Amino acid sequence: MSSPVESAKKLAAYRAVDENFPENAKVIGIGSGSTVIYVAERIGQLKNKDSFTCIPTGFQSKQLIIDNGLKLGAIEQFPDIDIAFDGADEVDPQLNLIKGGGACLFQEKLVAAAAKKFIVVADYRKESKKLGESWRQGVPIEIVPNSYAKVTQALYALGAKKVDLRQGGKAKAGPVITDNNNFLLDADFGEIEDPEKLHVQIKLLVGVVDTGLFTQMASKAYFGEESGEVTLWKV
Repeated sequence: MSSPVESAKKLAAYRAVDENFPENAKVIGIGSGSTVIYVAERIGQLKNKDSFTCIPTGFQSKQLIIDNGLKLGAIEQFPDIDIAFDGADEVDPQLNLIKGGGACLFQEKLVAAAAKKFIVVADYRKESKKLGESWRQGVPIEIVPNSYAKVTQALYALGAKKVDLRQGGKAKAGPVITDNNNFLLDADFGEIEDPEKLHVQIKLLVGVVDTGLFTQMASKAYFGEESGEVTLWKV
């Protein structure tokens, strides 16, 4: 391991799998992110790995499933998932999450919503007293491409301090395109007092596919700490 944090991420991921993986699981959701790499690694070590199918939340998690010799399926085939593991960009004590920094938020939410149990695995930098406190890039919002001007206007009316159409950077001239061929807006609302209310307000806007606010979805969050230890938050 290259650092105590990396060791802790691995410990957190392994513990999350060991403590929560259902005995007779048939369908498992696997997300993306630097800590979920170790979740896939641990699941790939299970002796019964041929007895269940893994559902990805995007391209990266599809590769994790394949690389660890796991059986790959699609949510269209398996809409009922026994348990899903995923990372997060920020987590508050009520286990509200901001997700979508990696641009997979809709598929991540679809898999989490389909799962009987949803477990978050992350590192200590994702722990927060309130959403928007440490994750300052804004709430990721997936939108239909031609709605970006109208939705941007509406987000400012809802109290956003800044709204950015996420760009591809050096890799691409123009906006990021999601796995669903949509655009992403990042809307900074500062510290969010009521994540569920804000999610509903944004979701109701015409053109919005979904938001990176995940509320009342996760049951546990495992964090790899800077000290090399693991912290568990649960509701």
